[in-house]
Parts: sequence; C-alpha cells; structure tokens
Amino acid sequence: MDFRFTEEQEMIRKLARDLTEKEVIPKVAEWDASGRFPRELFARMGELGLLGLPFPEEWGGAGADTLSYVLVLEELARGSLGVALSYEAHVSLGCTPLYLFGTEEQKRKYLVPCAQGKWLACFGLTEPGAGSDAGATQTTAVLDGDQWVINGTKCFITNASQAEVAVITAVTAKGMGTRGISAFIVPRGAPGFRVGKAYDKLGVRCSDTAELIFEDCRIPRENLLGELNQGFKQFLKTLDGGRLGVAALAVGLAQACLDQALRYAQQRVQFGQPLSKFQAVQFKLADMAAELDVARWYTYRLAVVKDEGARITKEAAIAKLFASEAAARAATQAVQILGAYGFSSEYPVERFYRDAKLLEIGEGTSEIQRLVIARELGC
Repeated sequence: MDFRFTEEQEMIRKLARDLTEKEVIPKVAEWDASGRFPRELFARMGELGLLGLPFPEEWGGAGADTLSYVLVLEELARGSLGVALSYEAHVSLGCTPLYLFGTEEQKRKYLVPCAQGKWLACFGLTEPGAGSDAGATQTTAVLDGDQWVINGTKCFITNASQAEVAVITAVTAKGMGTRGISAFIVPRGAPGFRVGKAYDKLGVRCSDTAELIFEDCRIPRENLLGELNQGFKQFLKTLDGGRLGVAALAVGLAQACLDQALRYAQQRVQFGQPLSKFQAVQFKLADMAAELDVARWYTYRLAVVKDEGARITKEAAIAKLFASEAAARAATQAVQILGAYGFSSEYPVERFYRDAKLLEIGEGTSEIQRLVIARELGC
C-alpha cells in the first residue's frame, strides 16, 4: 500500500491550506461571534473549484478523488469547523445524492450549478420527531397530476437559509415504514416552500442551520430523485459518505487543538520551566497526538477504499465514531492545558471546545454509530 500523496493531492491540500490560512483563520472569530455565514468565502471556494471537487468534470466538478476531498475538509476544519461543516454538507449531503441517484436531466439542472459553485445545496432528513430514528419521517409527498404536493417540516438543516436547492425525504407510501420513503429535489422558490427559524447554536455558529417548511409545496413530478419508495436506502448510502466527511472534519479540529495546546505548553512558564516539561502535560499531548494519528490514517484509508467501490457502512461508522470522540477529547484536553485562558475567547480552544460536541451528534450520534457497527457485525 502506497501512503504517499500524489502530486495532484498535494496541490489540492496546499490550495486548501493557503485558503484556510489567509481567508478563514483571520476572520473566524468574528464569524463565530456574530453567527454570520460567510457566503463570500463560499463564492471564492467555488471559483477555486472546491464546491464540486469530487464530481466528474462533465457534471461541473473537478474530477478529484475522495482522498483529495478529505484533505480539503481537514484543512478547512483546522481553521473553522463551521465553514468546513457547511462545505461538507453541500458536497457530501446535498450534491452527492444528485450525483448518485439523479437522472442526466436532473444532474444538468441541479448538480452542475452546485458543483460549479453557483449554488449551494442542503439535505433535509431530520425532523422534530425523526432524528436518530430517521425512519419515523412524517413529511409526506402525494402525487397530484403532474406534481408532488409536500407537507411537513425538516429541522437542524445545514445550509438551509443559503441553499438554492434541497434534497429531502418524504413518505410516499403510508404504513410501509422505511420502505415507503422517497427522495425529492426541491428548488428554492418552489410554491409552498420556505425556510423557518434559524438556530442560535452552542458551536459551529457561522454554519447556517435552520428549518425547512413545506405547506402544500408543489414540485414537478420529475423531481422525484431515484426510484419511488427507495429514499431510505438512498440516504443510508449518502450518510456513509457523510460520516467519512465528518471523520475528516474531526481530524482537522483535533489537529487545531493539538497545535494550540502544544504551542501554549511550550511558551507558558510555570515553576521555572515550560508546561511542556511537566509529565502530566506531556501525557495529555501524547494522547492527543496518538489518537489524532490513528483517526487521520484510518480516515485516509477509508477514502481510498471508498473510491475502490467497496461497501463502507461499518468502516464509515467506525471512522466517524472514533474521530469525533477523539476530537472531543482533544478539545477538552486543550482547554485543560490552557487553564483559565482556555476558558476565555482570548484563545481559539474555547471555540474548539464548543464546536467539537456537534461532531458526536451530527450525521448520526455516537450511540447510533455503535448500533450500526454492531449490526454490521451480525449482532
């Protein structure tokens, strides 16, 4: 197995690193404090070809491999988990179902402008009564002539207020459970479709999160995505890739935590020597570095395996579970090493600590990941 990056992968990583250093890190504190979504940054990312990075050029993308995409996620998350999360939601959750299950006409109409960076996309799965139990979807879609009529509410949707197109799930065969759910493409401006309240969140505050509300929303019959009543299977496959994306986000955040904690420990002098000379601090840093390395290389390996076409349900759950919990531990230890400074906004580890918690919740909680892994083991 060759663990070296290709020239193209190195180039893409450098592009993302330069963007993060110059256009994300200097502004992220202001974005976090104000809760403002930096749409101008996403326009810039579109110009650089990042918003369609893993999709073929024929559909407006850059034709890069999954590992390149993972490297971009890692670099962006090192600067701002909020920015990286919105990017991941656009690519992994919003665009990927269009690419995997869309017709050629749907791809031309919706995927191409998203991949080119002209539009943003979102994914509407979670509902007030259907979170971890995604099969309990209550949103309905009823065929009326040549139109689908959709009613229901989606909540905690990343990019909701910014997206020009939403991919959502709705019940199309009542009483059939997960076998009666379909996926639909709903463009902004569709009659009866509106964005609801935005959430005031603990962390990832510059990532847009709001409700999607459908009140007799009408979309064309041809906006059914994939086969009728196959939506549950479709979003499970979508979430496999999404969980790989979250693992990459966690790796980036854990790296930021380690960088800040190590730098502070080397500079902060107590009892006549730097904190980094105390074994208690060294052990914390060593644990952070060890877990980060394991999470990073497992995530990289999984990206390669995904491109080989293998089924990655168990592996994606493992990556998401381990990396997200490792990032949360890294954020906690970073705050502890910085002490009172870590508890103030003077240093970014306070933001890292708030942001990290979402990684253990979004796209399947840690508990759900353990259930997926156990199921895949045959339990």
